[in-house]
Amino acid sequence: MATDEDVVGRTGVLLVGTRGQAGPGEVQLGVRGGTECFLAYSEEPLPRGARVLVVESRGARSVLVVEWTDPLDELDALTGGAGDAG
Repeated sequence: MATDEDVVGRTGVLLVGTRGQAGPGEVQLGVRGGTECFLAYSEEPLPRGARVLVVESRGARSVLVVEWTDPLDELDALTGGAGDAG
């Protein structure tokens, strides 16, 4: 089965929470100039609305995800948004 390497490394939001080993959820990703939805698998259950990072394409529009926190968001929180000087 062909994998979709364009999605690996992308971040997205879970539209349907994952259930870990019990089954997939659904993630929406920005890719190829638009948004696309994929079945999302994870080792641990993740809730709807969680930000995730795609770590593997499993082919057939399914991906493996992990929960993701953007390190720049944490930096902005520590500096009071000083990194947004425009």
